[in-house]
This record gives sequence, C-alpha cells and structure tokens, in this order.
Amino acid sequence: MSLCPCGSNRELEECCRPIIKGSRRARTAVELMKARYVAYTTGDIDFIISSHDPETRENVSKEATEEWSRSAHWLGIEIRSTVGGGPDDDEGVVEFVASFELEGKKINHHEKSYFKKINGNWFFVDGQVVPETFVRSAPKVGRNDPCPCGSGKKYKFCCGKNR
Repeated sequence: MSLCPCGSNRELEECCRPIIKGSRRARTAVELMKARYVAYTTGDIDFIISSHDPETRENVSKEATEEWSRSAHWLGIEIRSTVGGGPDDDEGVVEFVASFELEGKKINHHEKSYFKKINGNWFFVDGQVVPETFVRSAPKVGRNDPCPCGSGKKYKFCCGKNR
C-alpha cells in the first residue's frame, strides 16, 4: 500500500484509485482534479482522456499526454481555491499548482481548471494558466535617476532610452 499522490494522506487504493478505475464517481470537481493529477503521476492516460469533456476530447493528444506523464517527476499538487464544483453543482472552477521536475528543472504549473457535470459525472473542460507575478528584487529606476550601468548619464538618456 502507498499514499495517494494527491496529498490526502490516505492510501491510493482508498482515495483516487477507485475514481481512476471507474468503481466510484468523483463527487466534486476537486476530487476529479486530484484524480486527474494522480493519473498523470501513475501513467493512467486513458483516465485523463476519458475524464475530459466529451465535446472536445478528440483534441487531446494521447501521445503528448503520455510523454508528459512519463517524462515528468511529479512532486505534488496544491489546491489554491474552488468556485462551485460541489456535489450539488453542475459547474466548478479549481485553481491549483502542480509541481514537477522536467529535465532537472522544477516547474510549478499554476492553472484555473473549468469542470462541468454531465449525467452525474464530472468532466474537465478547459484550463487557463495563471501567469506568474513578477516581484522586483531591486527598486525601480526612475527616468531621472542615474543609469545603473554606471555611464553617469540619466537613465532616460542611456539604457532607458526608447523604452
């Protein structure tokens, strides 16, 4: 027995595996999101495709999905927020960050995923990547400040020219 990669601290066989294998439906959009993440970590590509919206499922590349699943070293998933997606809802949004290593580089995939329920089954519809917020580590250089390149000129007449 092993712990479920979704981070629930429950055994895989008691947590996401029944959803992936079809012996239990996902009750919420979050449950489906976590099961899809686990399917990426375990290589259950058929579940990833079958849990995709039937209207756009044909746009999913099985080969590309399988390659990403296999080549990434999956580190964890963090659910950031949800809107709707409960047992009594028909639509939901799950914001998450999935962390993985690819070719030695750690990547945090931050996304808002959209889900809908059809005949009692939740499906992934689409996802929108949440852009990273850039935090400046040094103070912003003003137009009339000395240029940080050391030329002695004002920034606006040196490196800030034409910006």
